[in-house]
Amino acid sequence: MEKLLVFGIFGLFAQLVDGTLGMAYGVTSTTLLLSAGAAPAVASATVHLAEIGTTLASGTAHWRFGNVDWRTVGLMAVPGALGAFAGAVVLSSLSAEVAEPWVAAILFSLGLYILVRFARHRRPVKLDARPLRARFLAPLGVVAGTVDAMGGGGWGPIGTSSLLSSGRLEPRKVVGSVDTSEFLVSLGASAGFLISLSFAEVNAGWLLALLAGGLIAAPIAAWLVRKLPARVLGAAVGGLILVTNTKTFGESVGVPSGYLVAAYIALVLVWAAAVVAAVIAVRRDGPALAQPA
Repeated sequence: MEKLLVFGIFGLFAQLVDGTLGMAYGVTSTTLLLSAGAAPAVASATVHLAEIGTTLASGTAHWRFGNVDWRTVGLMAVPGALGAFAGAVVLSSLSAEVAEPWVAAILFSLGLYILVRFARHRRPVKLDARPLRARFLAPLGVVAGTVDAMGGGGWGPIGTSSLLSSGRLEPRKVVGSVDTSEFLVSLGASAGFLISLSFAEVNAGWLLALLAGGLIAAPIAAWLVRKLPARVLGAAVGGLILVTNTKTFGESVGVPSGYLVAAYIALVLVWAAAVVAAVIAVRRDGPALAQPA
């Protein structure tokens, strides 16, 4: 019961992060499940099944707050679902010994990207009113969906970052559109896992705990996206993902414990510096100007 409570709290935290930043529910939740001993394919399957509920709630909340560009959702979601289905089938075909370092490496890379993106100073991208093209959105959806299913996360880091960099949508609509389109991506990945795995392999208690926490957090996060300095939150979460997956990856490939301890110390120092840099940016520029571009 105590472990289920921890999973529920973690699901709430992960959804608060995802609904505010447009990324990291899958990355943070999969990291937790791998740390708890779940096989990579089972961890990703559990997270994506939970995301069917959390993304539906999150998308509805973002729609109610006016954070969704439906054209972007339409052009990204279906290709993303197809990519996620394919990624789920591929991951399920790999043995746990092969998949664990692969998934940990993906999560480590995503954590590093999130940390760097939200810690460094960037000039805001000037908004361009022209609509995003289908030939950009559809391939983006396929790539992000495939990585999301194979790594247990990635839809948000890839999709949100690409849309923000384009300068075609205001940040809150980028977050809302990516979160809303993730509903179909979660359905696609879940279908792939349920075809390739036995549902009995998924821990129903863990699944329901993650889902419950996420459902509670979804409407709060949709409101927070308009209020919270995302730079500080992103730097904090990126460092957490980085440090946690260092352990999983290192142990899976047999790195000596002494080297792992040295890596932890170095990463914690980098993490602390990134959070300090993010706080300084928010205090210097104000929350609105300190949002990452």
